[in-house]
Amino acid sequence: MSQKFDASLLRDAHRVVVKVGSSLVTNEGRGLDEGAIGEWCRQMSALVRQGREVIMVSSGAVAEGMKRLGWSVRPQQIHELQAAAAVGQMGLAQMYETKLRENGLGSAQVLLTHADLADRERYLNARSTLLTLLKLGVVPVINENDTVVNDEIKFGDNDTLGALVANLVEADALIILTDQRGLYRADPRKDPQAEFVDVAQAGDAALEAMAGGVGSSVGRGGMITKILAAKRAAGSGASTVIAWGREPDALLRLCQGQPIGTLLVAPTQKTQARKQWIADHLQLKGSVRVDAGAVAKLCSGGSSLLPIGMTAVEGDFSRGDVIAIRGEDGVEIARGLANYASVEARLICRKPSSQFEALLGYAAEPEMVHRDNLVLGR
Repeated sequence: MSQKFDASLLRDAHRVVVKVGSSLVTNEGRGLDEGAIGEWCRQMSALVRQGREVIMVSSGAVAEGMKRLGWSVRPQQIHELQAAAAVGQMGLAQMYETKLRENGLGSAQVLLTHADLADRERYLNARSTLLTLLKLGVVPVINENDTVVNDEIKFGDNDTLGALVANLVEADALIILTDQRGLYRADPRKDPQAEFVDVAQAGDAALEAMAGGVGSSVGRGGMITKILAAKRAAGSGASTVIAWGREPDALLRLCQGQPIGTLLVAPTQKTQARKQWIADHLQLKGSVRVDAGAVAKLCSGGSSLLPIGMTAVEGDFSRGDVIAIRGEDGVEIARGLANYASVEARLICRKPSSQFEALLGYAAEPEMVHRDNLVLGR
């Protein structure tokens, strides 16, 4: 199971998703831990100054809402959980805004549900928004939209959301901060001699056998959800670290390549994983034909497909669907995620991006398929 620690996986990580759990954020349910949140914000600010991009996925809304409402026991009724989330989210967002601002960073509150990431169009919209925020030097603070989604409150967890966000933005690494040092081969609370796991491969079935149970009375996660989150994040090539959230300068030291916590290594590199996912898409909803100039630019590598190079649009597809890109002879040269539905694509075919707003009524991406969402050859 164990393998050699590779410091470069974190040291070279440019885009990092950090997830913190309820017990850490709320100091075991006693209320938002201003000192701890301030420390994480200080470290994230330092990482941004290093040129990295950081996204925070933070639990704690329900737990903070319980505290503000004077509830000592997590309620079972869905509407009460939703009410607690609504009350607590106000304080949670305000705390991150204050602490990030003190460290010279802007913040943005983003509430997501699993449904947002399952729907292709909403997926691309969320992705575009987050990437724009990162370009602007703003730290997105993401939480699940517990106020309106009842099944996610009952069965969901932010470890899973952290992994989904890592996939969404193609993060290089997912750092899960928890109230445990990392992963042990047995429960250290029951077995003081339990062996610590320094490094393993994400997705190793033996990891799931070692983890189980929920972590605390205020959160809904546990080590098993973190193991499964690492497995999910590995699907897009992101490695995961599970570490103690109160370790001094944990984020900074991890991004220096120091071996803190448990490192779960993704078996496939990020670029290979995403390209393979697109290449393996068998159900194509349509295609576009492109002229010789566009073929040459695409085949040279590193270019996006612009509508001005398209000569025809075939099939009926939506924004976010995987489409084929064909030359004038009909031979597929690439495939990728469409930024525009087929109806819109027909309107902007052979047109420069300067005309998109007049043709569509709005201005969006200049590319039909962005180079990050495109894979050459079949």
